[in-house]
Amino acid sequence: MKVIVTVVEKITSEAHIDIPDGLNQSAIKQHIVDRYNTGAMSIDMNIFQVEFESINAQIVQENSSPKSA
Repeated sequence: MKVIVTVVEKITSEAHIDIPDGLNQSAIKQHIVDRYNTGAMSIDMNIFQVEFESINAQIVQENSSPKSA
């Protein structure tokens, strides 16, 4: 028997990054978004928390082999 199991989790990641001094709030947001979009922040990301949301299992019926006559 085959079962397809789907697990949905909410993963919260956290990164401690350095940003240039003297930026206003808008520039800080843009700097963070730019780092995230380019993938530069991904090396700094660490999983902080994982919350289980749901689990689903679906039984897959396997096709039986044709019988010889």
